Amino acid sequence: MNIATQAAQIGLDWDTRTGAVTVPVYQTATFRHPGLGQSTGYDYSRSGNPTRQALEEGIARLDGGARGFAYASGMAAIANILLLFKSGDHIVVTEDLYGGTCRLFDQILTQYGLAFTYVDTSDTAAVREAIRPETKALFVESLTNPLLKVADIAALSAICRQRGLLCIVDNTFLTPYLLRPLDLGADITVYSGTKYLSGHNDTVSGLAVVKDPTLAERVYFHQNSVGAVLGPQDSWLTIRGMKTLSVRLDRQQENALRIAEWLSGHPKIRKVYYPGLAEHPGHDLLKKQARGFGAMIAFEVESPDQVEPLLMKTDVISFAESLGGVETLITFPQVQTHADIPPEVRTRLGINDVLLRLSVGIEDADDLIADLAQALAGY
Repeated sequence: MNIATQAAQIGLDWDTRTGAVTVPVYQTATFRHPGLGQSTGYDYSRSGNPTRQALEEGIARLDGGARGFAYASGMAAIANILLLFKSGDHIVVTEDLYGGTCRLFDQILTQYGLAFTYVDTSDTAAVREAIRPETKALFVESLTNPLLKVADIAALSAICRQRGLLCIVDNTFLTPYLLRPLDLGADITVYSGTKYLSGHNDTVSGLAVVKDPTLAERVYFHQNSVGAVLGPQDSWLTIRGMKTLSVRLDRQQENALRIAEWLSGHPKIRKVYYPGLAEHPGHDLLKKQARGFGAMIAFEVESPDQVEPLLMKTDVISFAESLGGVETLITFPQVQTHADIPPEVRTRLGINDVLLRLSVGIEDADDLIADLAQALAGY
């Protein structure tokens, strides 16, 4: 069954008693037992809730995994997955990843004895060279944030299998609609469900999918023990968003390509990062392993003096953090999403004082281009 159909029908057959086509919101903390030593399958909502279960089963189907898990945020999902490791373990990580993930790794998890090495995961050889005897996993963004580098998930997964490592892929930018890392050999996918999966900038959630059933049991033990689970109302909102994932992303990608092409021809734009452009270094690889190129664009203006006026002058496009919603958003990674990365590292990576990130929504592309044109005018 096509993934668009699977997404649209998440939770459809959940309530067989009433035939409701939308899974109910089971807003309850606990469940009554039918008898001593008996259970309905639900005891306490931290351990399992029917609305959350519908979401978890839905994302597992979309990603082709054994089991899905829903958390209170994308960062909670990543933190829970990292509980699989212990003091002394080493993890190889994408170098230009989301600043919040970098903060979690470098400022929190290192206190518990985990070690991290950051490499360009679009360079397969560099990943191989970074592996140590104590390395236990590779954590890679399928499309990096914000520079949109493309990782060869199949090749990296093969390295992980050869070396006995877990391959963990943050697939937030592409979603299972465009890329299924587990099909390419990865072990775990993680998502900020807040972004494209929910898709409406109205809820915060995190999701993870595990391929192997035995490993999934370990992840569930941690999820239940720590308890950073997604509540039933937000689970319902995430399901609601996922039902329209395909139509939203199709429109967003169409808009993104038009905007990227327009920006590439603008005299005041120095550089455009979008893998849908043929000249992008990862274009051919992403075309081979994914169904699309996503709807994130990064671009550089000519001067730092242009940044604030551009951010303040857009009208249709909102100056706001986050991404993946139906509304187009623009951010300045250096002082927003990637502020926690040391300045010298940002400079080396290219997250500089003229780089802006655009999350393209579903508005009319002509309106979005006109908004950027007027904001750039006069500078």
